[in-house]
Amino acid sequence: MSTMREHGPWKIKSTSEPYRDPWITVVRDEVVRPDGHDGTYATVSLKSGVCVIAVDEQHVVHLTEEFHYAVGRVTIEGVSGGIETGETPESTAHRELQEELGLKSSDLKHLGRVDPFTAAIYSTVDLYLARGLSECEAAPEGTELIQRKSIPLGEAVRMVRESEITHAPTCVGLLRIALDKAELPGMDG
Repeated sequence: MSTMREHGPWKIKSTSEPYRDPWITVVRDEVVRPDGHDGTYATVSLKSGVCVIAVDEQHVVHLTEEFHYAVGRVTIEGVSGGIETGETPESTAHRELQEELGLKSSDLKHLGRVDPFTAAIYSTVDLYLARGLSECEAAPEGTELIQRKSIPLGEAVRMVRESEITHAPTCVGLLRIALDKAELPGMDG
């Protein structure tokens, strides 16, 4: 006799895991839906990660520009990467900033956390603002062919509005920074 588990207004009758690798886990639940009918609900869990928006003293934003296999095109986004076992989100932010753009930050501020895909994918992303930037040697992974895209903050916000930047955590981070002018002393809007 199996015991059902509560999951909000849903009841889970059984769970299976049809796929797992180091980055992705697929879970299939046999459920009783909120309307009382039986059903199946599949979810994907991705490794949690970070997105770092690096802004220099002139309010120039340093983003990545690279081809992303899943969407099949070049995207512009903040420095992003998965949190490895034993890392904190903050240490991941520092590591990814150095790996992808060859930058170090002496002033890293946590901007919050987002859940970019809430309907079927579990993956949290911690957002950071990196200031106090200095150059170091980049060390991208073998799957990454990254170009640095340096643009004024106002232009980056326009690119979000025009859907030229579509990576959700980057959009949230840029808009958060633009809305909270206190984050960047001297910013005139």
